[in-house]
Amino acid sequence: MDKLSVVKIGGNVIEDSAALQSFLTDFAQMQGSKILVHGGGKKATAMAEKMDIPVQMVEGRRITDAQNLDIITMLYGGKINKNIVAQLQNLGCNALGLSGADGNAIQAVKRPVKSIDYGFVGDVVGVNNALFQMLLKGGYTPVCCAITHDQKGQLLNTNADTIAATLAQSLSQSFEVSLWYCFEKQGVLENIDDDGSVIETITPQKYKNLKTAQVIHSGMIPKIDNCFDALANGVNEVKIGAPKMIAGISQHTTLTLKDE
Repeated sequence: MDKLSVVKIGGNVIEDSAALQSFLTDFAQMQGSKILVHGGGKKATAMAEKMDIPVQMVEGRRITDAQNLDIITMLYGGKINKNIVAQLQNLGCNALGLSGADGNAIQAVKRPVKSIDYGFVGDVVGVNNALFQMLLKGGYTPVCCAITHDQKGQLLNTNADTIAATLAQSLSQSFEVSLWYCFEKQGVLENIDDDGSVIETITPQKYKNLKTAQVIHSGMIPKIDNCFDALANGVNEVKIGAPKMIAGISQHTTLTLKDE
C-alpha cells in the first residue's frame, strides 16, 4: 500500500512569512504522496477587526455569521490558499488548491443549533475519495483550506484539524496514512511554560490521566480527541509538534492506541 502524509499547519506559522517559507520548503521535500490542510483564523480575525465586523468566539470556536463567512472565504479560499500553492509551485511541488466545494471534495452539514448557534459552521459528513486518489496518483499535492460545502450551494467554515483527521481516516482505505499536526510548540507539553517538557508518547490511558491532572485541557482536548479518533479509524500514525518535525529535526509527540 502506498504511503500518504496528511499535514495540517496551524495559524501561527501562516502569520509568519519566514516560518511559512521554511515549513513549505520542508513540506515540498517530503517523500511520497501528501496533502496539506490549513486554516488562517488569526488573519481572519485581524481582517474582521480592521473592517469593524465583530468576531465572537465560544470556548475557542468561532461563531461564523454571514459577514465573517465572507472574510473567511476570501482569505482561506483565496489569498492564503493561493499564496501557499504559488510558493509550493516555486519549490517544485505540483500543488493544487481546494475548498470542500471544488470537485465536491469535502461535504458537510451546517452544525445544528443546540445551546449555541455557531452560524455557518460545517461538520464534515463525506470525502470524495475518488477525487483525492485521482489527484494524488496524477502527481498533484492537494492544498485544502478550512472551507466545506453542504451540496446545496452553501459554503461552511470547518475546523482544519477535523478536516485533516477526516481526510486521513477516509484515505486510509487506500493508503498507509500518517497524520501530522504542526503548530508553534514542540509537541504536547507536560508544563505549558516549559517548551522542553514534551510528552513523547500518549496512549489512551495516559491521555485520560493527563486530562484528570489538568495537564491537557481546553483547546488541546478536541485536537487530541481527533487524533485518537483517526487512529481508531485506520490511520497508521499521528504526530503533533513544531513544523520542523516533518523534516525529522525536532521533537514531537506521537499518539498510539497501544498502551505501554
